Amino acid sequence: MRIQKLSILIPAFNEANTIRKVLQNLFDLKLYNDVLKEIILINDCPTDSTEHEIELFQQENPNSNILIFNQPYNQGKGAAIQQGIKMATGDYIIIQDADLELNPEDINLLLQKAIDENIDIVYGSRFLNKNHKNTSFVWHILGNGFLTKLCNLFSGYNLTDMMTCYKLIPSSIVKSIVLKENRFGFEPEITMKLSKYKQLKIEEVPISYDARNKNEGKKISYLDGIRSIYCILKYRFIN
Repeated sequence: MRIQKLSILIPAFNEANTIRKVLQNLFDLKLYNDVLKEIILINDCPTDSTEHEIELFQQENPNSNILIFNQPYNQGKGAAIQQGIKMATGDYIIIQDADLELNPEDINLLLQKAIDENIDIVYGSRFLNKNHKNTSFVWHILGNGFLTKLCNLFSGYNLTDMMTCYKLIPSSIVKSIVLKENRFGFEPEITMKLSKYKQLKIEEVPISYDARNKNEGKKISYLDGIRSIYCILKYRFIN
C-alpha cells in the first residue's frame, strides 16, 4: 500500500502544559517510508494559556506550516475532529491528543502496519502493550475493556482497544462518514460506522501509554462511558 501524505489532527482544549511539546514532537517526527505529514491543530476555545503556548511554538518554529483552526466556542473533541477532517488533505488521517498520554513516535508503528501488510485501517492498542505508566485500573481496564467488548459484539470486530486515540483511517472513508458526536462518543461512533465497510481490513498494533489523572487535566468521565454505550447501540442500527 502506498500512503503519500498523512494528516495528523490535534484537538486541543486547556492543554497549556503539554501542547508545545506535542507540537514539537510532531514537527520533528520523521514518518515511516518518507510519508509526508500535514499537522492540523483545532484549538477548542481554551480558558487557560494554551493559545500562548501555541504562539511560542510558532515563534520558535517559523517554518512549521502547522494549520491552526480556532473554534468560535468550545464544542468538544468530536466536533474538533470533525473540523479537522474537513481541512485534511492527506490520503490518510490519524488523531493525536494534545496531552502526551501517547507517544507520537508510535504513529510510525501504525503506518508500517498499513503499508507493509496492506491493511486498510490500523488502531493503536494500549492493551497489547503492558508497559503502561500511571494506568487507572477502573477506567482503562474495566471501563475501556467493557466498552471494547460491547463494541466487538455489535460490530463484528475483534479489537482490544476501541477507545484508542490512534486510529489510522483512509481519508476518503472518513470524509464519506457523517459524524454526529461532539465529545468522546466519537470513538465508538467512528468504529461502529467503519464496521459497516465490510471490505476493509482492520488490525491493531501495540502502542505505549502514559496515563494522566483528573488533576493533570484528564477530561473523560463516567458520563462519557455511559454515552459510549449509547453510541455503540445507536450506531449499530442507524447512520
